[in-house]
Amino acid sequence: MKRIIAICLASAALAACQTGEMGPTAPPPPSRAYPPPPSASRLRESDFAWSRGAGYGGILGWMGYGGGAANYTCGDVVLLPETPWTEARMQRLYGSMMQAVLPVDQVRARSPSDATDEAESNTSAKYARHAQCNAADKFSFAGLPDGAWYLITVATPRTGGPKIALMKRVVTYGGVFRVVLR
Repeated sequence: MKRIIAICLASAALAACQTGEMGPTAPPPPSRAYPPPPSASRLRESDFAWSRGAGYGGILGWMGYGGGAANYTCGDVVLLPETPWTEARMQRLYGSMMQAVLPVDQVRARSPSDATDEAESNTSAKYARHAQCNAADKFSFAGLPDGAWYLITVATPRTGGPKIALMKRVVTYGGVFRVVLR
């Protein structure tokens, strides 16, 4: 019995000295680079500052929306940094802060049209990054700082039908994130 206790104590002591060279571990999720504002209803440019930095993150994406028998393609893909204002905007426009697939007309109908909202949208556009889908409906972003982002594009039918807005929240953390929008 004493021998078993000695082996257990020796194992515990060795485990306490371990240096972490056992192999890769998942990194912790990135923390927000901005303090929560008193109200997410107003845009604060300071909330966007983190997204201007360079980083080692990237996104390799593919627009894979099929929507039934129709064949869709995409053009411009917008990448917006996550801030309290963009979270509130995604919730208002798409009904979600994680992912959405909606007719473009429905998203437009949810868009406020007052002067303040227009000014804030123009301000947030300064922080948006853009990529173009290629002939295979693939796109990429490189040099991204760690953080959460919103990918947004419009799936356009090749043979007629409604345009579809696609939105998905993604997180970059020092590497390349692969994503399919559908």
